Amino acid sequence: PWSEPTLVTASGFDPALFHDDDGRHYFLNMLFDWRLENPGFAGTVIQEFDPVTRQLVGARRNFYRGTSLGVCEGPQILKKDGWYYLLCAAGGTGYLHAATVARAKTLDGPWEDSPYFPLLTARDDAANPLQKSGHACFVEIGGEWYITHICARPLTERGNCTLGRETALQKIEWAGGWPHLANGTHHPDLVIPAPKAAGDVKQILDHSERVTFSPDKALPHTFKTLRTPLAAESDYSLTARPGWLRLYGGQTLSSHHKQTLFARRWQHFAFTATTKIDFAPQNFQQVAGLVLFYDTCNWIYAYITWDERINARTLQILRCDYKDFTYGSKAIPLPDGEISLKVCVNGAEAQFCYRADGDWQPLGGVQPADHLSDDYVETRRGRCAFTGAMVGICAQDMDAHQSHADFAFFDYEEQR
Repeated sequence: PWSEPTLVTASGFDPALFHDDDGRHYFLNMLFDWRLENPGFAGTVIQEFDPVTRQLVGARRNFYRGTSLGVCEGPQILKKDGWYYLLCAAGGTGYLHAATVARAKTLDGPWEDSPYFPLLTARDDAANPLQKSGHACFVEIGGEWYITHICARPLTERGNCTLGRETALQKIEWAGGWPHLANGTHHPDLVIPAPKAAGDVKQILDHSERVTFSPDKALPHTFKTLRTPLAAESDYSLTARPGWLRLYGGQTLSSHHKQTLFARRWQHFAFTATTKIDFAPQNFQQVAGLVLFYDTCNWIYAYITWDERINARTLQILRCDYKDFTYGSKAIPLPDGEISLKVCVNGAEAQFCYRADGDWQPLGGVQPADHLSDDYVETRRGRCAFTGAMVGICAQDMDAHQSHADFAFFDYEEQR
């Protein structure tokens, strides 16, 4: 079981623990200087950590100021062959992202920057498929050495990254006591040989899944929720209508508090997501449907509701583009009964469709799928964004939180 959390420090971000071979433990962090006359980043710091009391002890030391690439984040230390190796992220989290290495004989330094500088980046390789590469970790597998690292794959050269941050693996070698990429450059490879010690490695190229619902089957791990888990039987139910997932109407898609939303990551640039919904709204405040979701300020929603002006259910697309709300389609009157909804995402475009009794019908025109990307949201927000796009099902009741919508299945099929 997990203990209750203990406050260690409120300073900086991206900390790490280092466990030395003499039995002592250290806490690494970056230091941020909030004072307006200072540049913000103030170096990386190290302080001894007591695992019994879970508190920092002794003096905090500012031990490394970074490189010419600027802000140094996520410091991690590896001890190997008598050297301490400091691996840092540099250059920010965007297209200038990188990883750097320095080493010292003692934790007090002096620290020497690697001649392989930087260790990893795509900042000078705009055509590389793994952009924004940096923020790495050392990994040893059966005597072979690798780094894991953050990256992103844009739709176009230095364009929008709808898949958000992803994780990649690069092989490294050691020369003269320094690590460097095995490919002889500082640019990441899209494909590398599998570690020999890993044996037969199954490469998963297709993440398609068909999710059906049953009282005796848990929801898949691919289903994510916002901030906190949803509660069975109060937020959703697999037993109220066996064979269906019932979602009880929660707050709006713009709510920062409690939404009834299950969504999964986009894991490919082209996919189709399909569901079937049985929903009988009684007023316009009761809503349910299929959504492409980035965050509470950026989404594209194909929703069913009730329109008292025509005394019928309707289906329509609503878009939220960083707090700017627009309709993405006309409102389509629906017959009674179950409705199937589908969205086909292909790179920068998305097309919603629906089906009642007959064939699939398009709902509105092409929607801007690439707006659900870190890069586009950053331009609207004016600051960093790295969430990645999701697709899912949801229900809202903006009055009594008592309505419900039933979903028969959720299909996610990648197109290759």
